[in-house]
Amino acid sequence: MECTKEQIEQKRLAALQKRLAKNNSQNPHTSQPQKPSDQQEHLKQGQSKSNSAHTFHPYSRPNSSKQPTTTLPVSNVVTGSVYLISEDRFEVSMSEFCPPLINIFKTLRTRSFDSNTKLWNFAMSDYEILMSKVSPLAPHIVIAPLPAFVLKILNDPVIDHSAVDLTPIEATLRNKLLPFQEDGVRFGIAHKGRCLIADDMGLGKTFQALAIASYYRHDWPLLIVTTSSMRETWQNKISELLPSVPLVNIATLTSNKDVNFVSDKQVEVVIVSYKIISLHTDLLKQKKFGFVIVDESHHLKSPKAQCTGALFKLCVQGRAVLLSGTPALSRPVELYTQLSLLEPRLFTYTEYGKRYCDAKQTNFGWDMTGKSNLAELLVILQRRFLIRRTKEQVLNLEEKTRETVILDQSLLNYSKEQQQGLSQMAEKFKNSKSSEKHVAMIQYFNESAAIKMPAVCKYIRQLLKESSKFLVFAHHKNVIESICDTLDEQRVNYIRIVGSTPTHVRTDLVDKFQHSESCRCAVLSITAANAGLTLTAADLVIFAELHWNPGILIQAESRAHRLGRAGSVCVRYLLARGTADDYMWPLLQTKLNVLNDVGLSGDNFEDTKMKHQDTKNNIIQYMSPVRNKNEYIPGTNIKKASQEQTENTQSQTDSQTTLHGISKLTLLSPEKNSSESNTYGVDSDDKFMDNDEDDEILADIDLDI
Repeated sequence: MECTKEQIEQKRLAALQKRLAKNNSQNPHTSQPQKPSDQQEHLKQGQSKSNSAHTFHPYSRPNSSKQPTTTLPVSNVVTGSVYLISEDRFEVSMSEFCPPLINIFKTLRTRSFDSNTKLWNFAMSDYEILMSKVSPLAPHIVIAPLPAFVLKILNDPVIDHSAVDLTPIEATLRNKLLPFQEDGVRFGIAHKGRCLIADDMGLGKTFQALAIASYYRHDWPLLIVTTSSMRETWQNKISELLPSVPLVNIATLTSNKDVNFVSDKQVEVVIVSYKIISLHTDLLKQKKFGFVIVDESHHLKSPKAQCTGALFKLCVQGRAVLLSGTPALSRPVELYTQLSLLEPRLFTYTEYGKRYCDAKQTNFGWDMTGKSNLAELLVILQRRFLIRRTKEQVLNLEEKTRETVILDQSLLNYSKEQQQGLSQMAEKFKNSKSSEKHVAMIQYFNESAAIKMPAVCKYIRQLLKESSKFLVFAHHKNVIESICDTLDEQRVNYIRIVGSTPTHVRTDLVDKFQHSESCRCAVLSITAANAGLTLTAADLVIFAELHWNPGILIQAESRAHRLGRAGSVCVRYLLARGTADDYMWPLLQTKLNVLNDVGLSGDNFEDTKMKHQDTKNNIIQYMSPVRNKNEYIPGTNIKKASQEQTENTQSQTDSQTTLHGISKLTLLSPEKNSSESNTYGVDSDDKFMDNDEDDEILADIDLDI
């Protein structure tokens, strides 16, 4: 039905009249509307919301897009945490800015605002006051308190070890202790013979441990757990420093044939390696050791390892002194086993991980590879567990300088196909999942070793022109073999120490290097010779390869830079662009920063000076077609004609000119290289070598522990 405009207007007016009449009939006494009171309006709104909530059906469609929201807004919960920044101050971190909390902070007398971190910190005397004022604000504001074990450590009285009397220590040893070593011995005695001595390598931790053991001689027998290569060294030190212990009363447990000797009641000292201890736990428990020395205790990474379980059983009742120049090689989690060995009931693995390792729950368990609250960890370490001194603090040693030497690209041993292969390995490593990175890096690391060999050997030949003694550290067997072949070709007198070198032979080799002027070089395995050796006759330390744990490298450096060294020491790391070194070097610094934050290292790779390999005579050494091979006519001992030599020499000169130009183009300045590529840089999300487990796979060499 169609309507005209007039009809539509009439209907509209009629509808208006009906609505007006209806309204008047519902409110006959109301002449004009009155504004409801605030309380009535509030009740009306509440009823409206309540009714709308009750009439809502979950499966009904909304009437319109303008339907009012029926849910009340949920307020955010402000969370925070408290952690120590020193022995007497703590800091509060908040999830977001919170004015009520700030107002509470301002009421505390010892408040201080750090403009750098934008966080508030307070004296420990205000801790209970703050927590009591924040408590009523829950659940809107929740601040997690300090863990119970932290408060326990802080509330325990501070031990003053300066008054400890060292007279009970055997005079032969006591008279050889330096003042700082005496202080370390007093620290151990004041802590009742349960401590970690974490002094720098070469500061005499062996002396201090034996001195503490001598003080508690009445608690013997004594158990010494060390690496396989150091068993004989410990035996010799005991005979030298504690002459009251007969040599026949010192037993070294190496195999089943030593079981009867160890069981003898006359035996006062038993020396055992990490590999053997788990095989003879029951035998060792029968000895009821009252004192245990754990040398190189950083090997106790995993609380689930068999040797760790054996040590827990042996240390539970007696006294225990742990020794390590690098208690944690790269992460805080590596400290847990050592700390729990000294004080098993202080905290659980999970508690420690959540507090100091930024632990995260995954489908495979807890991920403990992170770091958190490192300043607090440093406080409890120093207050409860360890003493650490650096060479700079206690010795007047000459300085140690570090340099990186960028190897000549023209000497790297790879074809275009191999170069492409390396690039693919790098991409595979960067793009692989964390669980696959380990395998990807193994391949990348192994391939890089072979490629670097010619340039490394060339650098060794250049060093031989100088008169100084030097150490060369490498990881892979083929690299070590190539270096030794180079020294043999040059008829150089040198020593070689790897994982298979017997202990008694090591001692003779070290003496040879230290005292023979003709012995120029020591070729050493990074994993087998980074600890327990004194090679202070060296002026220079060369690393032909890197290691993914900075603690291992620092230990290796200290073979030369240690007590007894006269003169400065230079350390040089040989790096090759386009290899695994591009990723390993910056990651080493990242890991060192973590150790520095916990007070377990004072080293820094960031200030390392950069050099380039000397390219003089590169072509003569490697590119000449007439050197050696073509000097004689094949099958005879007759030299070729001088004319032929002249022609070959001219051809060689042309080749040298061309290749030398390539070499110059390759060796750009560090600034130019850094701007053109990501060389020696690392992506922020690159967690290279986060897992240090199964390190042995990276080379065919035994870790010899």
